[in-house]
Amino acid sequence: MEEPRAVVIGAGIGGLTAAVALRRTGWRVTVLERAASLEPVGAGISLAPNAQRALDVIGLGDDVRALAAWQGDGGLRTPSGRWLSRTDSAAAARRFGGPLVLLHRATLAELLAAQLPDDAVRTGAAATLADPGTATRPATVTTPDGDVEAELVVGADGINSAVRRTLFPAHPGPVYTGFTTWRMVVPAPSRPFAPHETWGNARLWGTHPLKDGRIYAYASAAAPAGSRAPDDEKAELLRRFGDWHHPVPAVLAAAEPATILRHDVRHMAQPLPAYHRGRTALLGDAAHAMPPNLGQGGNQAIEDSVVLAHHLSAAAAPDPTPALAAYTRERLPRTTDVVRRSARTARMALLAGTPAAALRDGALAAVSRLAPGLLLRSWEGIADWQPPHRTYAA
Repeated sequence: MEEPRAVVIGAGIGGLTAAVALRRTGWRVTVLERAASLEPVGAGISLAPNAQRALDVIGLGDDVRALAAWQGDGGLRTPSGRWLSRTDSAAAARRFGGPLVLLHRATLAELLAAQLPDDAVRTGAAATLADPGTATRPATVTTPDGDVEAELVVGADGINSAVRRTLFPAHPGPVYTGFTTWRMVVPAPSRPFAPHETWGNARLWGTHPLKDGRIYAYASAAAPAGSRAPDDEKAELLRRFGDWHHPVPAVLAAAEPATILRHDVRHMAQPLPAYHRGRTALLGDAAHAMPPNLGQGGNQAIEDSVVLAHHLSAAAAPDPTPALAAYTRERLPRTTDVVRRSARTARMALLAGTPAAALRDGALAAVSRLAPGLLLRSWEGIADWQPPHRTYAA
């Protein structure tokens, strides 16, 4: 009997993970990617233990853990450099069953793509969902080479998902959070530093090491939607963060303006009614875009992918709709909670006004003294997630 066919629209981290996971459960998978290559747009991605356990399901968890670069101290600081809360990598690993791993998105994409046949991913292939299908009718995807029928379609086409709009045309989609973000990867500065996130007045900065010796840095600031620097984004960052503590000035000195990414941050303030319709499922940002403040956007897409494959064994192909309903029941409550927690953290981190920021910092410092490991609390109920079945590393 021929393997049932699944079409994945979008070859980001979620789409590639879904393709690998579905292949392991008996699906013949084709990934259609609009871009001309698989080089991901973005810089770094943080993989917490929950995502690592999800990757265990497809045999890649240990490969990711081997890329952990955070060793020793780290925490939350003020722009002057004063520590508000400190923790260490060993404490995080003990509490949640694994290290926090920061790696370049391209590295993760390469690990995932290597698990797929050479002909499984088609780049430069714009795809449109023409028909989501029903229990008795296959889904149809339109491509430049003609229509493709499939027993399953996975919409992994990101925050601006056209698949989402087709499935739920009345939903408002993601809304602007009120802040923009910058990301960059630069050579390490000569002076050492402890990995940190720094909260200021309606501004935020983070600097973290990568395994290859480079540094991943990110920044956020309140700004009108759609605004851009009058000159270039490096100059904008220097204006906003140039006088902050080490290593911020050194990181900015090493940054090339053309390599700095800037994007407005949007999130799904109103949850979707479901993550499927007919034979079509949504995952990742297409389903539940969230602020990056808990570092869970990519992690939740990876979780989505292995849970989707768990419910969708090839045996479900004649009618996958009950399995897709089970996927929605499992994922919608969890991801809605993570979106809301991420949005709350973003509001706290980017409080505007000197008195409000000072009150926040004082409260954080006091709580941290009384209860060390404050930063780890934000991961409770998130980083300790387990896949729906045992993994090879369990």
